[in-house]
Amino acid sequence: MATLPTLYEYYTGGGITQGLSANQPYFTLNNRNFTLYGGSTHYWRVPSEYWRDRLRKMRAAGLNTVETYVPWNLHEPEPGKYDFGAGGTDMQDFLDIEKFLKIAQEEDLFVILRPGPYICSEYEFGGLPSWLLREKGIRIRTSDEKFMMHVRRYFTTLLTLLSVFQFTKGGPIIAVQVENEYGNTENRNGNPPSIPDSVYLEQLRQLMLTNNITELLFTSDTPTNHGSVGSLPTLFQTANFNTNPEGQFNKLKELQPNKPSMATEYWSGWFNHWSEKQYVGDAQNFANIYETILRYPASVNLYMFHGGTNWGFLNGANMNSVEQSSYQPDITSYDYDAPLSESGDYTEKYWLVKDLLEKYNPIKTKLPEEPVSSKPRAFSTLVSTQFLSYEDIIAQAPHTVSSRDLLAMENLPINNNTGQQFGYIIYRKESITINKGSLLKIKGYVYDSLNVYVNNVLVTRNVVDLDGFGYWRLKDGSISLSSHEKIENATIDLVVCNMGRNNFGDLSQFQQFRGLWEGVLIDDKEIFDWKIMPLEFTKAWNTNLKGWRDSDNSTSPSVGAGLNKFELIILDTHDTFIDMTGWNKGIAIVNGFVLGRHWKIGPQQSLYLPAPLLNIGKNEIIIFDEFSPKNELAFSDVPIHFNNMTNSF
Repeated sequence: MATLPTLYEYYTGGGITQGLSANQPYFTLNNRNFTLYGGSTHYWRVPSEYWRDRLRKMRAAGLNTVETYVPWNLHEPEPGKYDFGAGGTDMQDFLDIEKFLKIAQEEDLFVILRPGPYICSEYEFGGLPSWLLREKGIRIRTSDEKFMMHVRRYFTTLLTLLSVFQFTKGGPIIAVQVENEYGNTENRNGNPPSIPDSVYLEQLRQLMLTNNITELLFTSDTPTNHGSVGSLPTLFQTANFNTNPEGQFNKLKELQPNKPSMATEYWSGWFNHWSEKQYVGDAQNFANIYETILRYPASVNLYMFHGGTNWGFLNGANMNSVEQSSYQPDITSYDYDAPLSESGDYTEKYWLVKDLLEKYNPIKTKLPEEPVSSKPRAFSTLVSTQFLSYEDIIAQAPHTVSSRDLLAMENLPINNNTGQQFGYIIYRKESITINKGSLLKIKGYVYDSLNVYVNNVLVTRNVVDLDGFGYWRLKDGSISLSSHEKIENATIDLVVCNMGRNNFGDLSQFQQFRGLWEGVLIDDKEIFDWKIMPLEFTKAWNTNLKGWRDSDNSTSPSVGAGLNKFELIILDTHDTFIDMTGWNKGIAIVNGFVLGRHWKIGPQQSLYLPAPLLNIGKNEIIIFDEFSPKNELAFSDVPIHFNNMTNSF
């Protein structure tokens, strides 16, 4: 029996003369017929130590292409300051995109690159850096020069770096997307139209050409909804959907006759917002639609094939209108009910995909054996060794900004005057008299959740009622500061958590600041002259916290925000899940790295902790809880999901 060629041997044997072509009703790659069987995974959502494992599993399923977005906000955390794997940011270990592309090629996969600048992806601000918002009047995702000057600088750096990885230069990249789902920026939900900016799309196209991007340039939208409004005649159009594939492809044929049919995103599952039930799709229905696509016949990329994790504060959010009350933040897990789970394990969908590709792919090439999955295991329950109270934490705030007016996170004069991207922000008013029955009122909305302290004592108790005081749905919310007695010379702290910026919608929904800035009143009198303290929970700050106190039941705080430290000592490392059942709301920090968010509102009740984030020997796990820390920390060998709508702690 003859040995099958590898994918690269089949398509590059004899030399490379042409890349991916859409100049006929079917694709050709290097002048050979080609059907794209792709799957999405995002390198920054997966530890780099696991890239090869995930990519090999994709190839073993029969895929020939991997798709990835590129997150601008991580690669350029400050204007002109870059991190592509060695930039010194907390995420640097996830950002070596050159390494990812090399591994993809070594694992016999081609690459679809979607560099943005906007990427959606249920990801913080759609990948846009929050420092863009500091430009007054900026119109994001348009040809506005205030926006494009930053895009040009970033793309010149990014595309110069990546151009050498193009297929026609011997690399894996066969196609590059221009912007992302730009048709979705038009007239949504009865709002005034914000028509997509074709000048902007052409500027992006020219930027790619100028920076030596020569592979196939394309756009992706849902054609039955948007037609060609998010594309240009010079760009190849593809479809994004989860139902009605024939209708989408037939519309594409109408829009661009005699071109191949392709789905850049056939949604393999879905994502979750906080407070929803955990999404679990019907695997057989997924497979039936996938088979319909293959039978059409069309090229298809599964979004997602492996979702991974929204580490730290990187989850995005959705909004159904420009009103903050419609805001819906996403959970930390990006499992997506995909063929490979968040921890990289095989699911039923994986084997359905593998069987269908074996059936429909006429070009047989060499596939690897499926790698053995390393199953997560639970560590023994830990007891807290040390803690910091709310007062201990804010005493170590790295910045204090004095301001007459409230300032949004993004407008703080910190981080080389680029503002605050992530985390918590405290607005402190000192030396104020609180009368019996005094009412504090927030003008407008909270962006996104709020707790109130008087003299370092927590006043708010709302853990789960999203319609109540302290959350984004309530406009002009108010709360009583003292029901018993007058308090002289008081200090009031308003602690706001950024739960993730919106990542999808029409253009008006990308003007979004976090924190408080619309005004605060006490007894109908507006308050001015604030001390503002951002808490970004950077790795450098987390690992240098001082003043830890030994934990015991008599000294640990029972109510109010606090940090509880746990020591995990291990002889070998393996994946696990931190069991957050019974905790209230906050974040988990492992060896200084913010792992993700926890919130008893559900559905997510555990946090995936991959082995590469652990050390042999001693590990420090710190849990920040906004309401009431626990003294014990448990682990699980499986993810935990449920909706716990109780409001007790």
